[in-house]
Amino acid sequence: MSIEEEDFEFNQDVRNVVDILRSGGIVLYPTDTVWGIGCDATSESAVDKIFKLKKREDSKAMLVLVNSREMLREIVGEISPVYEDLISSDTPTTIIYPHAKGIASILKSTDGSLGIRLCKDRFVDAVCKSLNSPIVSTSANISGETTPKSFNGISEYIKEGVDYIPFYRRNDSDNSAPSRILKIERDGAITVLR
Repeated sequence: MSIEEEDFEFNQDVRNVVDILRSGGIVLYPTDTVWGIGCDATSESAVDKIFKLKKREDSKAMLVLVNSREMLREIVGEISPVYEDLISSDTPTTIIYPHAKGIASILKSTDGSLGIRLCKDRFVDAVCKSLNSPIVSTSANISGETTPKSFNGISEYIKEGVDYIPFYRRNDSDNSAPSRILKIERDGAITVLR
């Protein structure tokens, strides 16, 4: 496949994903870590579809991906310089912030906190830019089951339960790993969760 054909396929996948997300649908998509199930993070009904697909209790929060510090600030407000190194890390890092706004309330933990990752993946960046919204990212498995490390490891149940799957990176054979998870406590301290 030529570079032009690859670019066309990539752009078409982005358009298709964004169309599905705008219509309240859910997608299976590649991230900077493992493949994720996602939707527009501002849509309560779309988030609910993911909970149902994963057979997950809605008391278990899901994380959100953003593609820029500006989008992150819209959700959490000003970011302390103390956390800048964590956000800028080359290691995919999900940070649980003590509060969030402008996203589906069902995404937040019971204490109001929310896990957010500034994702540096090309596909996620393009989707967030075009959608102009953060997107949900949760592992592509039924709740409690092992997280698949590649597209081929994802169950047919999950694949059939989403509205769209991009072709981009389906053939990757890398064994990806989930992000590290850090929590900013109410007093500003940082706890390593994973």
